[in-house]
Amino acid sequence: MIKVLRLGHRRGRDDRISTHVGLTARQWGADEVVFSGEKDSKMLESQRDIIDRWGGNTDIRYTEDWRSEIRDFEGLKVHLTMYGLKIDKEVEGLKSRFEDGEDLLVVVGSEKVPRWVYHNVDYNISVGNQPHSEIAALAVFMDRIIGLEEDFEGADVFVRPSKDQKLTRKN
Repeated sequence: MIKVLRLGHRRGRDDRISTHVGLTARQWGADEVVFSGEKDSKMLESQRDIIDRWGGNTDIRYTEDWRSEIRDFEGLKVHLTMYGLKIDKEVEGLKSRFEDGEDLLVVVGSEKVPRWVYHNVDYNISVGNQPHSEIAALAVFMDRIIGLEEDFEGADVFVRPSKDQKLTRKN
């Protein structure tokens, strides 16, 4: 089981970024994406609409109590931060734990992440030690640990790969 926790969503300011965190989590096989910060029903509905049309079983929800999401999670807890240990040095151990059946919680922030998070996860991991997007960090991390999810159960819309145009087909 893979859960992604997006900390500190801000309505209006983070709509597109948070949506893309959800899209990225889904594309790489997350079972659940939990948003915290300001409740944004429109953003949550947008996420659910994408899943309805493009398939998959990712659950999308909001929580006010993000600390309990971390504290109560039984499995490997990873916070993605540019201040963390380098992914290249930790990837094999993390991948091994996940492949051995351990559930995975991936925490991504927005505004300044509280110090509490750094002390209540198993790993603080960086995909780079320069400023970068949480979307990029999530994609790189998930790809290194899990790999890309290609097929989604229940999809109504599919992309038909093309060299020079946008092609889709409906189920």
